[in-house]
Amino acid sequence: MRVFAKTAYLLTTAALMSFGAVHMTSANEELMKMAENPKDWVMQTGDYANTRFSKLNQITKDNVKNLQVKWSFSTGVLRGHEGGPLIIGDVMYVHAPFPNTVYALDLNNDGKILWKYEPKQDPNVIGIMCCDTVNRGVAYGDGKIILNQADTTVVALDAKTGKIVWSVKNGEQTDGGKGESGTSAPVVVKDKVLVGVSGAEFGVRGWLAAYNLADGKLAWKAYSEGPDADTLIDPEKTTHLGKPVGKDSGTNTWEGEQWKTGGGTTWGWYSYDPKLNLVYYGTGNPSTWNPVQRPGDNRWSMTIMARDADTGVAKWLYQMTPHDEWDFDGINEMILVDGMEVGGAKRDVLVHFDRNGFAYTMDRANGELLVAKKYDPAVNWATEVNMDPSSDQYGRPQVVAKYSTQANGEDTNTTGICPAALGTKDQQPAAYSPKTGLFYVPTNHVCMDYEPYKVSYTAGQPYVGATVSMYPPPGADHMGNFIAWDAAKGEIVWSKPEKFSVWSGALATDGDVVFYGTLEGYIKAVDHDGNELYKFKTPSGIIGNITAYEHGGKQYIAVLSGVGGWAGIGLAGGLLSPDNAAAWHGAVDQGRAQGDETAVVGTAGLGAVGGYAALADYTTLGGQLTVFGLPD
Repeated sequence: MRVFAKTAYLLTTAALMSFGAVHMTSANEELMKMAENPKDWVMQTGDYANTRFSKLNQITKDNVKNLQVKWSFSTGVLRGHEGGPLIIGDVMYVHAPFPNTVYALDLNNDGKILWKYEPKQDPNVIGIMCCDTVNRGVAYGDGKIILNQADTTVVALDAKTGKIVWSVKNGEQTDGGKGESGTSAPVVVKDKVLVGVSGAEFGVRGWLAAYNLADGKLAWKAYSEGPDADTLIDPEKTTHLGKPVGKDSGTNTWEGEQWKTGGGTTWGWYSYDPKLNLVYYGTGNPSTWNPVQRPGDNRWSMTIMARDADTGVAKWLYQMTPHDEWDFDGINEMILVDGMEVGGAKRDVLVHFDRNGFAYTMDRANGELLVAKKYDPAVNWATEVNMDPSSDQYGRPQVVAKYSTQANGEDTNTTGICPAALGTKDQQPAAYSPKTGLFYVPTNHVCMDYEPYKVSYTAGQPYVGATVSMYPPPGADHMGNFIAWDAAKGEIVWSKPEKFSVWSGALATDGDVVFYGTLEGYIKAVDHDGNELYKFKTPSGIIGNITAYEHGGKQYIAVLSGVGGWAGIGLAGGLLSPDNAAAWHGAVDQGRAQGDETAVVGTAGLGAVGGYAALADYTTLGGQLTVFGLPD
């Protein structure tokens, strides 16, 4: 039975839904109640709204300068460490990049290892992870720790023993043969585990899957592209900017059957509104990076999706970057805020800082577009997002022809595009403080040259089709900013420059302190005006997310350091070596020559190696959890 047909059946079977609602509600209420306890950190993003706000306030703007290292823990892995630990009662759960080791540490006993889980995975998976072997963390629900492994296996572990409760294969293959990989953090919603997939650079067609928390059986699966039965879109009821999307909207803006290798992968963060019962997430870039090869809007890549948590059926969609020409994935987190005053009216909103350089504020019930403004002044590929509902351009970015890689064509190097492919912000999540009403956003201040070229699709082989180089904006001496953003007005309140991109997740606290990390390895604390209050250099660059918890009556701040990810792939993947960079191009570029040695190194790692080469002068590989606290 097809998933869509099964969904429709469940929707019309009152008895089944009535029985399921009881179980789902109880499971959901347990996790929401746990998330309300500020002593613990039970979700990667802190709560279902993805606010990354801690109500703990022992550490304040006045005493944060006294923070000191309390203890540390090595993960034993020298690749990029994204995400962060979970803290549930007296136990901390720490994850690592490939091979995706998970540790349970006893906080009552000097971090003693209670159990360790290290999956055995096909090493071929390493070669198909485009931007480092990262993993964004584990999830918790119903006494289980949920891990999304690099090989797309989703595993539920007993939280007390580490033993496998159930295991399912999210992708079609676990040997990398289809180019599918798992990097995203799962999220538990009601009685389901939501998991996405990575691999758009290999022509993977993205999806979000929901597995039963109890036994791992597939409940529903919603593809980013394809016919309505695959995308779980109701052509009459699912809307885009207030209008029904119509029949097979996931295929009719693609040429032929290109949607089958269309990208739109789902490796970012997922949020949930219990009142509306909607799950929100974004889809990534269309495949290939060469826009000339895939005419049309390429729906529903680059899209914010709002789906029913029980059935997966889409309520509304909004495509931010139709026919993406720059690799501006739309996977960044959706932050949910109640009662924001926008245009003189209070609205329950969704706020999204997109890779394309625009920050969007939307009514999360119906997908109405309220605000769409640039959150880095360097953004130049589009002048604005059209906000006139009567215009045929409504909701579309107004592309500047000079920076259109489609208009300039294949084998033409379009220069000076801002932001670069890694966006004004990549997956590193922002934080929201209800005390200030502001968002604190780690950003990239980077531009690029982009030259598309023709490629062919082969399953499990790179399907990129563009040469990219990255660098700071003209006249800039830095590659990142940490900013405060007013989402109601669409304005930067203040901006704090950083030498390199700010690639860590931020944390706001009730102690009037905001934390973030830098690629050189500093954890930093600032006040609500952006004034730096504290910094400490950890052993490696920070691309992990700052976490707060309380144990034994004392507040702590924890962070994973371990340089890597896309920005740090030169270090993590050894691509600063000309030989390694040449080998990378040989595997990715389908025989296209990349020029001299300088060009080969500079354009490796999808353009990041040259842009962040100087990072090697400030940090090196590592894999460590560092925990900070106030003096005893």
